[in-house]
Amino acid sequence: MTDTALPLRDGIGAILSEALGEDVTVDEPGRLTGGASRQVWAAQARTADGTVLPVVLRRDPPGHGDAARMRAEAACLRAAAAVGVPVPAVLASADDAPGIDAPFLLMERVDGESIPRKLQRDPEFDRVRAGLAEDMGFVLGQIHRSAVEELTMLDDRDPLDALEDTYLGLDDPRPAVEIGLRWLREHRPPRRPTALVHGDFRLGNVLVDGTGIRGVLDWELAHLGDPIEDLGWLCVRAWRFGAQPPVAGVGTREHLLDGYERASGVRPTDAELHWWETFGTLRWLVLSRFQAHRHLSGAEHSLELAAIGRRVCESEYDLLLILDLLDEAVAPPEPACTAPTVHDRPSLGEIVALVAETLSDEVAPALDAARARERYLLRICVNLLGIAGRELDSGSDGPVTDLLAAVGCTSEAELAQRIREGSLSYTDSAVRRCVGTAVLTRLVVANPRHAVTSR
Repeated sequence: MTDTALPLRDGIGAILSEALGEDVTVDEPGRLTGGASRQVWAAQARTADGTVLPVVLRRDPPGHGDAARMRAEAACLRAAAAVGVPVPAVLASADDAPGIDAPFLLMERVDGESIPRKLQRDPEFDRVRAGLAEDMGFVLGQIHRSAVEELTMLDDRDPLDALEDTYLGLDDPRPAVEIGLRWLREHRPPRRPTALVHGDFRLGNVLVDGTGIRGVLDWELAHLGDPIEDLGWLCVRAWRFGAQPPVAGVGTREHLLDGYERASGVRPTDAELHWWETFGTLRWLVLSRFQAHRHLSGAEHSLELAAIGRRVCESEYDLLLILDLLDEAVAPPEPACTAPTVHDRPSLGEIVALVAETLSDEVAPALDAARARERYLLRICVNLLGIAGRELDSGSDGPVTDLLAAVGCTSEAELAQRIREGSLSYTDSAVRRCVGTAVLTRLVVANPRHAVTSR
């Protein structure tokens, strides 16, 4: 048992003192935003001679640790550093420690910006933004040159099999997922030689300053596999964060491949990249549902994980979009008029909208920068209230029930099963119309701004 009474600050100090061989004091750590899977804390350490050492602690949520996964992450950082990949230096890593109370990884803090919208829009990044897609391709080429002989602890299963296993374990049949799995099985390209795959290389997980990429972060999904998986993942529409350019919202696929070829000597074909982009889109769909399941199953109470559940339809839409399967979809009906009620106004929908507006326009601006975590959670609450208000206004599920009946099904779960067994084909126009309409009906409630007309 660890000494749970030891403050996190003192736990970090003890670890650093042992790692550096000298006494170290640590200021009170501050939790960084994000971290739905892992907690991320930043702190300032000071040695006896006054040297300041900024550090970052990544740890599993106490009580929900995966020690083997954290050990693998540390090994990946060291392997990548050995071939010149810009990564934070690992200071210490262990399965547990007093005050930490979970598997952890302690690293030097690297200066740089990771917030996608700042990297996509702020003037200070104008110069590096023009070459960022190519730079990201180059760094991926470096990663894929890492020696894998010492990384045998990493998962090397077939990624499509692993993804299907995760999906089936959720017991949540979805027609869009079945379509994606079937298409991927039918169009799979030859596999490239095994390499270290980062698994989550995108804006948000790289640090950038005025000179370029300073650090590659968040290696918890690293594994051994086909290196082009990382390239396809970077092109997934979710990681454009609303911007238009297809690679992370900052560049073209050609720029990405130029950088990758320069570092690796390999240039994937357009068809190969498209397959892995499709795989990445399906992967994010399933992982989103998996993360939501952690909350919905009662395993881990989390506002962030719960909110992800309402974003699954974004990836369903993106998957149908990349496979050109939305042409038969029927637009959802306009919101129904409010039904007569015995209750006074404001109505339930008006109350939800008013609370969301007040939190967004008055409460959030009053929280100073030191309360970044609270501001982050408040934004999630506002988004969820918006979803609730739109669902209240949406009324019925529109034509979905009739479209299901037209293909001989009573539910989307039944439709998913029939696509899986092959008794219904996703190329059939009636099936496409039903699946696309159901996804659009969810999307106009969850995030109507996500819908577009082209990929």
